[in-house]
Amino acid sequence: MADNLFTLILTVFVGAGLAGWASRFGRLHAAWVAGVTVLFALGHLWRPMQAVFAGETLVSRTAWIPTAGLDLGFRLDGLGLLFTLLILGIGLLIVLYARYYLSPRDCMGRFFSYLLLFMGAMLGIVLSENIIQLLVFWELTSLTSFLLISYWQDRPEARQGARMALAITGAGGLAMLGGFILLGQIAGSYELSVILDSGPEIRAHPLYVPMLVLVLLGAFTKSAQFPFHFWLPNAMAAPTPVSAYLHSATMVKAGVFLLARLFPALSGTPEWAWLVGGAGLATLLVGAVFALFKHDLKGLLAYSTISHLGLITLLFGIGTPLAAVAGVFHIINHAIFKASLFMAAGIIDHETGSRDMRRLNGLWKYMPHTALLAMVAAASMAGVPLLNGFLSKEMFFAEAVSASTYLQLGWLLPALVTLAGVFAVAYSFRFIHDVFFNGEPIDLPKMPHEPPRWMKVPVEMLVALCLLVGILPGLTVEPILTLAAGGVLQTAPPHFDLAIWHGLSPALLMSVVALVGGGLVYATRYPLFRLHDRCEPHCQAKSVFDALMTGLFAAATGLTRALDSRSLPRMVALFVAFAALLGLTGWLGGGGPLTGSRALLPIDGISLLAAAGLVAAALATVILHRQRLVALVLIGAVGLVVSLIFIKFSGPDLALTQLSVEVVTIVLLLLALYFLPQEAPADSSVPRRARDGLLAVAAGTGTGLLAWAVLTRPLESISDYFLANSVPGGGGHNVVNVILVDFRGFDTLGEITVLGIAALGIYAMLEHLVLPGPAYDSRGRPWNWDMHPAVMASLTRLLLPLALLVSAFIFLRGHNLPGGGFIAGLITAVAIIMQYLANGVEWTQSRLPANMHPLVGLGLLVATATGLVSLVYGYPFLTSAYSHVHWPVVGEFEIASAIAFDLGVYMVVVGATLLILIHLGLMHSASHTPRPTAGDYR
Repeated sequence: MADNLFTLILTVFVGAGLAGWASRFGRLHAAWVAGVTVLFALGHLWRPMQAVFAGETLVSRTAWIPTAGLDLGFRLDGLGLLFTLLILGIGLLIVLYARYYLSPRDCMGRFFSYLLLFMGAMLGIVLSENIIQLLVFWELTSLTSFLLISYWQDRPEARQGARMALAITGAGGLAMLGGFILLGQIAGSYELSVILDSGPEIRAHPLYVPMLVLVLLGAFTKSAQFPFHFWLPNAMAAPTPVSAYLHSATMVKAGVFLLARLFPALSGTPEWAWLVGGAGLATLLVGAVFALFKHDLKGLLAYSTISHLGLITLLFGIGTPLAAVAGVFHIINHAIFKASLFMAAGIIDHETGSRDMRRLNGLWKYMPHTALLAMVAAASMAGVPLLNGFLSKEMFFAEAVSASTYLQLGWLLPALVTLAGVFAVAYSFRFIHDVFFNGEPIDLPKMPHEPPRWMKVPVEMLVALCLLVGILPGLTVEPILTLAAGGVLQTAPPHFDLAIWHGLSPALLMSVVALVGGGLVYATRYPLFRLHDRCEPHCQAKSVFDALMTGLFAAATGLTRALDSRSLPRMVALFVAFAALLGLTGWLGGGGPLTGSRALLPIDGISLLAAAGLVAAALATVILHRQRLVALVLIGAVGLVVSLIFIKFSGPDLALTQLSVEVVTIVLLLLALYFLPQEAPADSSVPRRARDGLLAVAAGTGTGLLAWAVLTRPLESISDYFLANSVPGGGGHNVVNVILVDFRGFDTLGEITVLGIAALGIYAMLEHLVLPGPAYDSRGRPWNWDMHPAVMASLTRLLLPLALLVSAFIFLRGHNLPGGGFIAGLITAVAIIMQYLANGVEWTQSRLPANMHPLVGLGLLVATATGLVSLVYGYPFLTSAYSHVHWPVVGEFEIASAIAFDLGVYMVVVGATLLILIHLGLMHSASHTPRPTAGDYR
């Protein structure tokens, strides 16, 4: 059942891709795919949910990075189950609502792909067992929320709001990374199961306070706690379904989820109480006060969300078990009434064309059904009896009274939270009265009317929950609340009573004061509005953020201009000089004698001659670098000598690879040189050449001395391990190839992926690019247009089968003898590209298509599938297997799964190389028209 957790998350991520694909067949197909995906995810949750209700905590682990102590793990307890139900349940309603909210101009495929990606990331947060894994999903929510907030990309406010949200939450995520690393080191593990059981050790550790501050920065920025609250109202440029989802069950709830998840390990100290409780109280008050003065419906709801998030944070900051229960209870209630309120606001905007409460008046007459739903949800937000918001607010007031006693705060805390309750009632009254009563609508873009029937169904279901939880809490919410509270506390929660009537109590008195006071504040709102309008320009946190960002960009620009003169030679010179200075500083600091104790190898005449040739070719390249063709030949000579060095030190695989790469590189550069002058201009003055020469000598001498110091000292090589395990572990005698396809197969997969991406990037730059070819050489002689000599064409056609046979031979022998997929791929690519050079593009393309994209993609697919097969059999990704079979004629024959991986490497190398070279050849074909002048080519 624990494995179902990974399948659940994977289902949502796969659904994201399917939703985008399905939109090709019609915009509504994406909505259907999204809805079915969420339903499938809920189906995967059924069996694990039964186990959790039976009292189990499901945990599954798979080795991720064992050497770092990291496992890919998933955990489902009461808290995780609550958030999973909120994410999927409200997410399903949002999918239904968005299907009717989005206009025909909006791309539904892109919207639902973004939404499901975000949903999957949120599920990853609440179901992660490993805190580093949790952080990965945490950052993914920041990225996907950026895409959702900026969905309407043509609107400046959407782009600005998305950038602000990403900057604030991304910075918090970086701080949280540091906190999680400290937390893992303190607890001795990054697993939540260990961390939650190590509370006393964590709280007693000297690094507890810095770790706590860093973790709380991540939680506070994500949940818009003061002073980081300002990004949330500026994210209101997102479509209303996004706002409803982010504010109720997902994005901003991630921070309070983290507080709840780490509550047993981090709470119970004065630092926790003052930091968490103080931030929560400040956020509660700031959000409640500012919500009253917002004229935009979504702006009012955004600040109310900030205030309620502060309420939840304050409850966790109080730190008592009953306060934690109250915090979880308000998470549930806030998700229900806030999602319904945002969807109601979206309906109003959708059917009237405005969200300005100064124009939205008297909508009760035009939209009575929507008005009734919104009024019930707003009353729940205000804490009116018989609604769910009243019950959790009563628990909050009661805990505030209890906390003021043991924290010795007297009447201060109850008074402040009551004041926040007063403003909560006031802005809820304003939402109801100003929108649905208060006269007639004023100059609305549309005539108000009720929305489509199914657009109201999600709101109706949530409002019904507000009533059911408020009237029958014991039957509706108490089981899941008990379960979730147990997940927070990691023990049985204390007794709590969700009865509607608890008798006369200080909490009831505070509720009455809040209701009456809220009505009075709303009745006297106009003087308060005038006071707010005078103060608002001086108290906008967004202005401070904008000033900080402007200063940051100005400082970065100034530093860049000071260091970067837009001269590549100068930047390279500074880099080389700085590196040489660092090396000199380390050398002067003292490091023992230059020469170590290791015995030197004897020098033979052939090696000395090869070294002299290498030095001579390198110097000649520097001296003759302006003559491009000559320099290219000399560079090839350098590569040839390097290949000989590999052979001398028993590296035939490296030598073959070096030679193959040299041939492909020479061909590539020859094709590119066709479009360049034969000689480079003399752009270096004598002082600059002198400077560059001194730097080159200094850097080369330093590098040589460093190599000498390292190579003359004894070292413990890891090669013995590979030599000993190549045959028993990988089934091959060619250690280099076994390392590439087995021991370090994941590295090789990454490398061929990069190679494929690079080829696609080069293809994108070369596609449809036509450059003029030279009509004359550097001496003014007409260019020889005999492009395909008959002798060369005939010879290359005869050599092609032989080259392909050699390629197949090199490929098949690679696991036990020098060779392999990379070298074989380069040989095949060279053999085919020679046909282009000798026979022409048209002749070769008639026999071989130029589109190599499928070959690159198929190669990556084969290599990845080879690794996935090992997972099916319970082994780590890319674990290879081998066996020996007896064939009638051949005899004993070894078969290794690594050959399939090598085949993928082969296809990627062939496809990527030809993709680049063929399109350079196509440019040649398009540039054969002689040009009338030679001046531009001299």
